[in-house]
Amino acid sequence: MNITRITKPGRAVALGALLVGFAGLSTGCVSQQEFDKLYDTNQSLRSQNQELTNLLGSSESTNSQLQGSAGDAQGVIGSLRSENKTLRDALAGSQVSFANLEDRMNSLQIVHLDAATDQALSDLAAQFPDMIIYDADKGMLRFVSDMTFGSGSDSVQASAGASLTQLAGVLNSGSAGKYDIRIVGHTDDQKISSGTQKRHPTNMHLSAHRAIAVRAALGKAGIDWDRMSVTGWGENRPLVANNKGKGTKANRRVEIYLVPSTRSEVGAVPEAAPMSEPAPAATTRPKIDPTK
Repeated sequence: MNITRITKPGRAVALGALLVGFAGLSTGCVSQQEFDKLYDTNQSLRSQNQELTNLLGSSESTNSQLQGSAGDAQGVIGSLRSENKTLRDALAGSQVSFANLEDRMNSLQIVHLDAATDQALSDLAAQFPDMIIYDADKGMLRFVSDMTFGSGSDSVQASAGASLTQLAGVLNSGSAGKYDIRIVGHTDDQKISSGTQKRHPTNMHLSAHRAIAVRAALGKAGIDWDRMSVTGWGENRPLVANNKGKGTKANRRVEIYLVPSTRSEVGAVPEAAPMSEPAPAATTRPKIDPTK
């Protein structure tokens, strides 16, 4: 039997066996046109099958990626839930701390001076409005440092000395004598100059030295030394935000607080001698130089 070869563009196809097979399936031989049609259909189906195979592989890869992403998302969700719990716990802790602080503030005893002392201090502040501010709710007099001291100095100026002398008279009279006196110095956050640094190395030193100078002035004016204490806070207790690099007047101050006396807790203290008589300890107590 002759073997016929049919040439497709760029391809030679052997058809001998194929024709034999087709001969067994039909009553006659297929035409070249029918064969070409079947061949093209077969190739098309092969191409579609390959495309579907490729698409299936791509789908499987995408599915794997999605599963991985889902796992990552679950991890992120878990992390966010954990962080949310931490924040909730922190908030609860802050609320407890705030409640405790409110309780402490509510439990604080606010000093209410007797009417006579309150009026006397109010009148004194009115007499020196540029130098003294009186806060009746705190039982406190605030002396403006710029009016009380020279720049970088702890020497009380003459104008402030007069007001402190009058204050001593108030604190030694009547019911005012039952209070202890706390003197607290403050500064702004300006750095100490090189010249000032020799006597006051830091703002803490300057604030404490100024409080000591006020105590010395009151003591020399007749206030019992045992009634007075001093504290220096430096720049650590500002009234207002500091103006960086320019100084802040409101934060430079000396505050004088009147508080119930605690001297009875360590033993009774004799009544102060009349002002016309010198205090017994005055002859033995060394003089205090406020500039040191």
